[in-house]
Amino acid sequence: MEFVVEQQEVMTTINKMKFIIPSLFGLFLFLVPVPYDGKWTIGVGILAELFLGVFAPFIPQFMTVVLVLSVVLSVVAKLAKPTWIKDSDFFNSLFDVGAFWLSMRVLGALFALMVLYGFGPGFIWDDYTGGVVLYDLVPVLTTWFLFAGLLMPLLLQFGLMDFIGTTVRKVMRPLFKLPGRSSIDAAASWMGSGTVGVLITTKQYEEGYYTKREAAVIATNFSVASIAFSLVVISFIGLDHMFVQFYFTVIVAGLIAAIICPRIPPLSRKEDTYYEPVGKQISEEVPEGVSRRRWAYEKAVSKASEVKSAGFVVKQGFQNVLDIWFGLIPLVMALGTIALVIAEFTPIFNFISYPFIPILELLRIPEAAQAAPAMLVGFADMFLPAVVGSGIESELTRFVIAAISLTQLVYMSEIGILLLRSKIPLSLLDLFIVFLQRTIITLPIIVFMAHFFFF
Repeated sequence: MEFVVEQQEVMTTINKMKFIIPSLFGLFLFLVPVPYDGKWTIGVGILAELFLGVFAPFIPQFMTVVLVLSVVLSVVAKLAKPTWIKDSDFFNSLFDVGAFWLSMRVLGALFALMVLYGFGPGFIWDDYTGGVVLYDLVPVLTTWFLFAGLLMPLLLQFGLMDFIGTTVRKVMRPLFKLPGRSSIDAAASWMGSGTVGVLITTKQYEEGYYTKREAAVIATNFSVASIAFSLVVISFIGLDHMFVQFYFTVIVAGLIAAIICPRIPPLSRKEDTYYEPVGKQISEEVPEGVSRRRWAYEKAVSKASEVKSAGFVVKQGFQNVLDIWFGLIPLVMALGTIALVIAEFTPIFNFISYPFIPILELLRIPEAAQAAPAMLVGFADMFLPAVVGSGIESELTRFVIAAISLTQLVYMSEIGILLLRSKIPLSLLDLFIVFLQRTIITLPIIVFMAHFFFF
């Protein structure tokens, strides 16, 4: 009886509208594909591109200032400990960081200054290393995360995750060993950006909706490359006339990898426990005598009823943006530049890719020796395999390289850094092992489909 009265208090018209209206906006902005400028993207992507179109020339300078500020404020937090930082949980966690993360911020700021003003070792500010990160990668991440961070509460705070999660749990749990709400992460990645998917996953883990294992699985297997980025890759490699076949291949190979990887180490060995400071907050089980759809709706409205003011939601959105700009972008600048320097100016990737040459020859891939480095350089940056493969004559080989670069998913210049900085228990070694696993699993599938269906 008490439960019925409680439900009546929650299921008011105002609370129902609180769920429906923001969730519809969230759906449109993050999950509904729309045609724009000759390609398919999402609402957040359109906002990011419009912003980028106006402010792109100024973003490298602006973010260099942000990177320098991240160092200055981190040093101030360590030494002076001002009240506004010390008494705020958010600012304290953002600026009072450990020695490793502080050194990464210093490196990121230094690299940005080197690229901007062209001083120091040339391999740092080269167009294909630091130049790519500061002028190509950082502006895109800055704008995408500005709008994704500000608008993400529409997905997370108003019941949409609870509604879809409870509705599709029957599919996600047996197939991928994941809660239903993980389907939203995958859709946000697919239609928008893999980094947005990882951002959603880390927030959900830190709020008690995913276990350590679930968060690790979702972040490394469901942060799929967006349709927009896939179009860029296939166009760059000169096979845009085969986009449908290419993307179909990526989806099939990616789904098979997402079924296998969670069932083998290191992901299968991650603990099925929730983030300790908050504990378990999720419940997608449906009580007896209630339909799944009805229960999903009631849970969603109940979640929306917890939002008491617009100010709290706006504050959360701005905190998301500041956390990324001051915490993540310096790491992208530092580690992204280092990874690209290794790929461009050292033979390391050539050496470690030698074992792939006989494998590619066995799979009847033309120009195997030239293609082998493309199998591994994706760990540094997702776009590097396309750069390596663009000069290869064989269309079949270029097709395989482009597809493998999109199914590997774990690349350090964006997603890897975001995961290492998050509270999800994934080490650099874990990320590299999952990257290799996904390469080994998806390569024969991609080659098989390329040989027998398209070439």
